[in-house]
Amino acid sequence: MTEHAIFEQDGPVAWLTFNRPEARNAMTWEMYEALREACERVDEDPAARLLVLRGAGDKAFVSGTDIRQFLEFKTREDALGYEARIDRSLGRLYRMRKPTIAMVQGDAVGGGLFMALMCDVRIAAERTRYGVPVARTLGNFPNPTNYSRLAAAIGPVRARNLIMTAKLIGAEEAQSIGLVDEVVPADQLEGRVRELAAKMAGFAPLTLSAIKEATRRVVAKLELESAEDLMLSCYLSEDFQEGVRAFLDKRPANWQGK
Repeated sequence: MTEHAIFEQDGPVAWLTFNRPEARNAMTWEMYEALREACERVDEDPAARLLVLRGAGDKAFVSGTDIRQFLEFKTREDALGYEARIDRSLGRLYRMRKPTIAMVQGDAVGGGLFMALMCDVRIAAERTRYGVPVARTLGNFPNPTNYSRLAAAIGPVRARNLIMTAKLIGAEEAQSIGLVDEVVPADQLEGRVRELAAKMAGFAPLTLSAIKEATRRVVAKLELESAEDLMLSCYLSEDFQEGVRAFLDKRPANWQGK
């Protein structure tokens, strides 16, 4: 697909590797599009029964969107267009008919946490961390649909507190609240994922597809109907521009609340 998003197929199991370890696998627009294409490809290929997502290296699964892409954000269209682009990819992952596994070998932060959350099963290495620290870093607002799914997964109070405290939690705590399904030693992670993927690829595909859709229907009842005002109040603020510059300058942001 691209040097930064490598698609491979091993029998019935497809693998998509986000390959920017030097940037903690931060997502470019090209990588988001490659994710969407991989989802389409696996869903339409009768020989493919399951998709595994992983990041290159051992530092990060995915660390969210490459922040440099926010430098030109100025208008309502910039903000809403970005969120629509994210939903085009992460939403397509969430809506896949076939099973998905997140092999979390490194930190899943920001958009990386939401990407893992879109998968049906999340298996993680012991040392990994999870969080959405936007209140400390960029000063933006998470995609409302993704936030709704986070709240459905771990409860609205935990979801609120995870973001408001901007903390990164470890794998064991993530498992205890429902962000992670299984935690294994790092050197056993790939073997465990391959074992489970092979097993699930042999299960009844219509049953798996139906239970995925049933779960989506349950979660849909908890989704925010509209949150454009919340997104725009953050993305079009002076604080957001300051947050982006501070992040790239590796300094604390000077928040003004405007």
